Amino acid sequence: MITVAEALAAVLELGAPLEQEFVPLGEADGRVLASDVAATRNQPPFSASAMDGYAVASTDVSEGDRFKVIGEAAAGHRFTGAVSVGEAVRIFTGAPLPEGATRVIIQEDVLRQGSTITLRGNLDEGLHIRPAGGDFAVGDIIAAPRRLGPSDVALLASMNIAQVPVRRQPVVAIVATGDELVQAGEVPRDDQIIASNSLGLAAMFRRAGAISRVLPIAKDTPTSLKMALSLAEGADLLVTIGGASVGDHDIVADVAETLGLERQFYKVAMRPGKPLMAGRIGKMAMIGLPGNPVSSMVCGEIFVRPLLDRFLGLPASARRRTSMPLSKPLPANAGREHYMRAVGANGAVAAFDRQDSALLTVLSQANALIVRPPNDPARNVGDMVEVITL
Repeated sequence: MITVAEALAAVLELGAPLEQEFVPLGEADGRVLASDVAATRNQPPFSASAMDGYAVASTDVSEGDRFKVIGEAAAGHRFTGAVSVGEAVRIFTGAPLPEGATRVIIQEDVLRQGSTITLRGNLDEGLHIRPAGGDFAVGDIIAAPRRLGPSDVALLASMNIAQVPVRRQPVVAIVATGDELVQAGEVPRDDQIIASNSLGLAAMFRRAGAISRVLPIAKDTPTSLKMALSLAEGADLLVTIGGASVGDHDIVADVAETLGLERQFYKVAMRPGKPLMAGRIGKMAMIGLPGNPVSSMVCGEIFVRPLLDRFLGLPASARRRTSMPLSKPLPANAGREHYMRAVGANGAVAAFDRQDSALLTVLSQANALIVRPPNDPARNVGDMVEVITL
């Protein structure tokens, strides 16, 4: 067996950043920026008013000063003249600042009578002007790589970037194996179960930025499995579930080798997830996950998600860990690295009492994994442990 760190390093060698493509800005949310983009305009493109009020040509004003109102400026409707000393332009938030104006007097500080305004006492001292280019200027960049979110989409729109360079989404083909499995919605026999892992992993991979293709369930025969694996052609990554152990019905490795699998490793010193393998079939990376539901989902978090980051050109490394105090004690750990389902709350973390790798209810309730080193001694309340947030 190899360590988790050694296995992850081998998995990451299976991938490389995928090619760049352009997508419309409206489809960029959640995608990964592949190359830097530069603003094509200033924002704001002109000096603008930050408040409703009156634009004047003097910053040195005081109570009782009077100004003649000579026009009006609103957002999208510039005042085309110039403002001189003793004059004012009625202005609204977002409107271009008139030529000659150096300050906006907020409307609460003004008494208006006809076309004349008189300044009240206790004047607000702010200039209330947003300078041209105060947010960003032509040539300012958004640096890649970056997973784009809603605020990034808004910023790109302000920069007038209509087509966004992003990494192609990795395509992940998922094949669950086992005579005992049927698809959700089917009626299983009394010796069968529902194939839950493939759908859970597909959702995980989509959230990580991939395109998930759930292929038909493969039966425990070489012919059925070979047919299912052949349907993965064209994917960037093939993920199999089950059949990777050493039982008489665990034939994934043997069948994959007939298709050209170059296996990098098999078995990892971790729990859940010991029967894990990885390699390559031609240009396609392959990861064989264990069949137990929790094992496959945990291994998806620990190994597949970092590989997807690598495909997307993001920094690819082990899942980020933080330190948290225990709110419940833990018994001593055995000789494998243990990823314990846990709940973090109120600044502390507690592992579930039941850690069986078949318990999806426990995984569903968990929001964290406590990572126990091999042979870690018993831990008491308040002891610090490493935690991966789910």
